[in-house]
Amino acid sequence: MELRSAPRAKARRWPVPALLLVAPLLVSLLAGCQPATPAPAPSPSRSIQQKPATRSGTPGHVFVINLENKGYDSVWGSSSPAPYLSESLRDQGVLLENYYGIGHNSLPNYLAQISGQPPNNSTRQDCPTYTAFKATGTGPAGTLKGNGCVYPKDTQTVAGQLTAQGKTWKGYMEDMQQPCEHPALGEPDNHIRATPDEEYSTHHNPFVYFRSVISSGDCARNVVNLSDLADDLKSVATTPDLAYITPNLCHDGHDASCADGSRGGLAAADAWLKDQVPAILSSPAYKQDGMLVITFDETDGGTAGPSAGDAGSPAGGAAGGKVGALVLSPFSAAGASSDQPYNHYSLLATIEDLFHLPRLGMAADPGVKAFGGDVFERAS
Repeated sequence: MELRSAPRAKARRWPVPALLLVAPLLVSLLAGCQPATPAPAPSPSRSIQQKPATRSGTPGHVFVINLENKGYDSVWGSSSPAPYLSESLRDQGVLLENYYGIGHNSLPNYLAQISGQPPNNSTRQDCPTYTAFKATGTGPAGTLKGNGCVYPKDTQTVAGQLTAQGKTWKGYMEDMQQPCEHPALGEPDNHIRATPDEEYSTHHNPFVYFRSVISSGDCARNVVNLSDLADDLKSVATTPDLAYITPNLCHDGHDASCADGSRGGLAAADAWLKDQVPAILSSPAYKQDGMLVITFDETDGGTAGPSAGDAGSPAGGAAGGKVGALVLSPFSAAGASSDQPYNHYSLLATIEDLFHLPRLGMAADPGVKAFGGDVFERAS
């Protein structure tokens, strides 16, 4: 392209601002109108994909699944026989690496999660006889001293707290044959061990150990078979604020060989989770403001965590051993972890804090920490 000079008669001095505007055009023309050098491509080793941003907020629908009798390393280690839980779900949630059971055997851990009551001699044995609790005194924050299984009517639970606040709760018990199933007071419990026909376990259903629940209509309405969950998940309105989910003795990993002859252990629990959890995670309530906690009641072999008062021991104790817990929520970062010490009292404290309820029993201990910024994104 030829540049022509203006005739001398027409020549004039350009103001400086005009020169600044024209200069870039002249440079482009003199360069033969070459296109600008393209920006360098991103390095092949650097991914340009990013995970969706996590929402800020706090859960309004809580789902809890308890599995049975497995220690942290066997569940979350590299050779775990539960790849759906330890890999697929792990990548979607926050792993609480120092989460502990509060005692042995099973029942004290379940009771701790809904009432904050500490273990006693009967509950440590899983209450083979369904006896009334006989109180000998009281401890801090409504804890009772004494022995027995079925707590007095004035002993509170998070279920009663929710009802009093106009909120909803349900216990979903796999294989339970009728709502609120439990032995008659003073009678032996014939649902301690699985049979080929029924694998429901009373001592994995904490609601039936409180007169405040079993003496009200709430128990028959709200402590139901697991089969009810599918319909309840269909809408936000039908999903309870707290859904407490207990698999049967085969699907919770408790029995290595199931009573019906099928394979048990962690592999069976993992297959059950793979069948059940997607429906929870895809439900309208979970997508809106859900939190799913998957944990274990206690370790196998009677092992314990650090002693009370030792470094790394959560308030309320770690006598049930390190089991870990996985928290999934739209408000939590995928693939994250926390080394904060927690236990089942911490879970109760978290649920109560989320629903603005007073903390019960050992959850009210000043040292008990609820899940915080290590688990949930802070609201902006």
